[in-house]
Amino acid sequence: MATDEVIVVGAGIAGLAAAIELAARGRPVLVLERAAGPGGKARTLDVGGACIDAGPTVLTLPAVFESLLAMAGSSLAADLRLTRADVLARHAWDESAWLDLYADPDRSAAAIARFAGTAEARRYLDFVAHARRVYATLAARFLDARDPSLTALVRGAGLAGLSDLFALAPWRSLWGALGRHFRDPRLRQLYARYATYCGSSPFAAPATLALIAGVEQDGVWLVDGGIGRLVAALERAARRLGVRFRYGVEVDAIGLRGGRAHGVRLAGGETLPARAIVIASDVLGVAAGALGTAVAPVVRRVPRAARSLSALTLAIRGRSHGKGLAHHTVYFSPDYRAEFADLLRHRRLPAAPTVYVCAQDRSSDGECRQEFERFLLIINAPADGDARAFGTAEVQDCVAAAFARLARCGTTLEVSQCVTTTPADFHALFPGTGGALYGPAIHGWRAAFRRQGANSPVEGLYFAGGSTHPGPGMPMAAMSGRHAAAALLSGSTGRWRRRATRGGTSTDSATTATTRSR
Repeated sequence: MATDEVIVVGAGIAGLAAAIELAARGRPVLVLERAAGPGGKARTLDVGGACIDAGPTVLTLPAVFESLLAMAGSSLAADLRLTRADVLARHAWDESAWLDLYADPDRSAAAIARFAGTAEARRYLDFVAHARRVYATLAARFLDARDPSLTALVRGAGLAGLSDLFALAPWRSLWGALGRHFRDPRLRQLYARYATYCGSSPFAAPATLALIAGVEQDGVWLVDGGIGRLVAALERAARRLGVRFRYGVEVDAIGLRGGRAHGVRLAGGETLPARAIVIASDVLGVAAGALGTAVAPVVRRVPRAARSLSALTLAIRGRSHGKGLAHHTVYFSPDYRAEFADLLRHRRLPAAPTVYVCAQDRSSDGECRQEFERFLLIINAPADGDARAFGTAEVQDCVAAAFARLARCGTTLEVSQCVTTTPADFHALFPGTGGALYGPAIHGWRAAFRRQGANSPVEGLYFAGGSTHPGPGMPMAAMSGRHAAAALLSGSTGRWRRRATRGGTSTDSATTATTRSR
């Protein structure tokens, strides 16, 4: 049966963005989602009657979402109430070592001068200027590019821009580059944490991730009611444009015929034809066969060791006591190298973890008027959820170590209700990923160019999501959705770059029919 409909697989941020863009350009769109509602990794949990954001908690680059809502005749101001954070985050190493970073760099410099001395404050200002240059250099040439390559990046920079590219020093690790900026090991550790925003190790991630500091200088925003409100606003925008949604349906296989995508088969056996398909789900799952064996060879299989990090998360309803939490607070491990050795070499939950706490009922500086609060604690974990279950004792030991880390810094949490999510749970939520939350890790300067782009070598098949270019984070996921929509509207495809092998059968093209997709 012929159809002009585009199917989007996945109702996360990327899928919603792709659907809005396509519908605004006049394409009929159907979004299929295995969960009961939209959001994907931007999920919420009900904990003792409290709705807690249990995925992303930081909103940056709101203009990305403003432009999406504008396509449906709305705006952020009409759909949401946003507050620009005065305190970007609070950081703690022990009870006497606390540091707030502010939206105002001069105010941050004054705080760093009190914390680590005036020389380190000057180095901080130099680092912020460097991070802004990194972001400015890569924003148009890399982040906004639909399917970037190193050759295109260099060619686009031209002679005048080559010095800017060279100054990025992508061949250095983020940890190594930060050692050139800071002398105080605590500040080096603070900014090294940006690698974990991409699920990567600061000892292997490229120095270009300093751009995150440049992004934060453009503003960090709090969404009244939580990130779930943003997800709901995007879904409403899509519906206003005529997008149809089906929740609680699982795509069993993507059908490829005659060198092009032609539809999907659902787990119950129902088949749905499509003019084109946008896969807005994790490419690790696609490569593992979560959407059928026909489409699996289209993307690069990533070994377990090259996956991004997973997480152990605690969504808590309770009270806090002692040293005050800000909206975003990070309690640092005393030994970062040992923490990442646990995660990536020994493949275990860290004995002494760094702990991020989002106090969701607090203002950016920590003001709170509620007796019972909502907290999300995030602890880095290896993405081995498909290989082992992470036993109760192991999880309890890590949680105890996390609460001990808070206590050493003067903070205690009184837990009323709690929902714990392990890497195995994330693997169940996002099949084929092992619980990796950011797709492939960004280790080494070439990693960003190996990331799956919007185009595929199959006509009518496109990719979006935090595991594709330009990478993790809500604005980046939204940008990937728009990249996929633009590629679809232009009818472009990528190249079949390799000869894939599945089960001993060599495949030169992705023309397998639906009947062979199981």
